[in-house]
Amino acid sequence: MAERNPAVGPADDAVLEELRFDYMQIRGVYQAAIREINARLQTLDSEFSYRHRHNPIHHIESRVKSLPSIVKKLRALGIPVSIINAKKNLHDIAGVRVVCRYVDDIYRIANLLLSQDDVLLIQEKDYIKHPKENGYRSLHIVVDVPVYMIEGRLFIPVEIQIRTVAMDFWATLEHGIRYKSSEEVPDSIVRELRECADVITDTDYRMQGIFKALQMVHDREEEAEIEPDGGS
Repeated sequence: MAERNPAVGPADDAVLEELRFDYMQIRGVYQAAIREINARLQTLDSEFSYRHRHNPIHHIESRVKSLPSIVKKLRALGIPVSIINAKKNLHDIAGVRVVCRYVDDIYRIANLLLSQDDVLLIQEKDYIKHPKENGYRSLHIVVDVPVYMIEGRLFIPVEIQIRTVAMDFWATLEHGIRYKSSEEVPDSIVRELRECADVITDTDYRMQGIFKALQMVHDREEEAEIEPDGGS
């Protein structure tokens, strides 16, 4: 695909039209990468449920970054606007969000996915062990996943955000508060949001502890049911 004119201005309709055309050419490839990741995650979740009677994944969301979002991010990075530059520099054009039940499930799913020999880790940012200053927590990994097209196999980057239901709850509300506000959020609200994130994190680990304790009870009950009667 030929490089387009990088100088894209709001009034340059011809260049924007070419940019839209190039975007539609690659959108299907990124959608295919998302389908590939979703299929693998669903398989892992089903197999884990069969083996351990527990579904680590609560739900999965996905999206291909829109053209306006791509243009905005390239400009913010100071990179000339073109689809070729987007492919070279942006690893989050294809995005998948995996919402898990417990913190342990986050790392379990990430490790299972990365253990597949054709899924290549490009980048990892652990905002659970190292939360952002505002309290945001999530595990971000970028992987190259194989996609089979007419021209052959392509490796396409996909950003995967893995978080618990509680982390997702906080992140969704925090995002809405910040982006619906026309003014900068006051420091007092920022502190309160961070405190809420800490409370939610504590609750996350307490719920995980309760789940593990109940699992142990169920395991002991099952062992008791299958033990032979030594007195007969």
